[in-house]
Amino acid sequence: MTSLEAASGIEKAVLEAVPGCEVVKIPMADGGEGTLEALAGSASLVRIPVSGPLGEEIQAEYAIKDGTAVIEMAKAAGLTLVPPEMRNPMETSTYGVGQMIRDAGERGCRKFIVGIGGSATNDGGIGMLRALGWDFGVGDFPAGKDLLLVKEIDDSRVPEWIGESEFTVACDVDTPFCGAKGAAYVFAPQKGADEVAVAQLDAGMWSFAKVVEKKYGVDITGLPGAGAAGGLGGAFTAFLKGNLKSGIDAVLDAAGFNEMIKDCDLVFTGEGKMDGQTVLGKVPAGVLRRAAGVPVIALAGKIEDCTVSGFLRMAEISAGEDPAEAMKTEVAKRNIYKATKAILLSL
Repeated sequence: MTSLEAASGIEKAVLEAVPGCEVVKIPMADGGEGTLEALAGSASLVRIPVSGPLGEEIQAEYAIKDGTAVIEMAKAAGLTLVPPEMRNPMETSTYGVGQMIRDAGERGCRKFIVGIGGSATNDGGIGMLRALGWDFGVGDFPAGKDLLLVKEIDDSRVPEWIGESEFTVACDVDTPFCGAKGAAYVFAPQKGADEVAVAQLDAGMWSFAKVVEKKYGVDITGLPGAGAAGGLGGAFTAFLKGNLKSGIDAVLDAAGFNEMIKDCDLVFTGEGKMDGQTVLGKVPAGVLRRAAGVPVIALAGKIEDCTVSGFLRMAEISAGEDPAEAMKTEVAKRNIYKATKAILLSL
């Protein structure tokens, strides 16, 4: 389900269980999939051809809203764009993300909001940066495997407007750039990397970070959020002077959540799976933190080792079902409706 589809299922149950109450639906995301829809609202979308994670041409969308480009990196370099059997962060690149940024800049945008969750990549951002004019001496479509080969950085062909631009980067984790808790070791296995590839990628991240520090005087190795999207957060910080911000906070701020919550009696939130990563900056934890004491109910397809406390209720809407069946859209819609109604009638 999309965020709004989930909200509509909840709304239907609420209005049946508590007739006459007012329901406000706010599309949510934390920097990953759905961020574009959550932040762009009714803005017109721009659709352009870009290079996908493996270099194939795909169509990617971004939005321009009041002169600000709203970009979701997963539209050009997301994990869902790569078939499971072809997933390998040694080979994937963020080049298409840079193409979207460049296109928006050439259309006159000087402010950018970029969501960087849900990536298929671990290239330290060199793909994106290559598309924006930086040259690392490793070819025109650099990927994760090329990080160890970067010895120098040439920025002589970077357009002037890049330096005049403001980048707000919405990320869903506070992972550092490299190390045992860094991008490669924590997330690369989910993107198709085996143990050997993980070690090579992390070594490449360390090596690249040293080259970056020598060139720009910025140490991104331990910076919280620098490891988001396989190091894209660190690239935005060091090269584009980007401001890393909690993805969920960026979406909540854009929606005016603090004002909306003032007259609210109950909040529903959730995600596909609530687990150990939820506390790192995912939607449910962010909503709970910002709810200002209003009771919050969290719904998820699966709940496993979730350490977030403080919810009025946490409910697994697909308990006992086959995961493949539970993830069918119509089944998920039915389950979220049934779970919501059951909770409300039990309060």
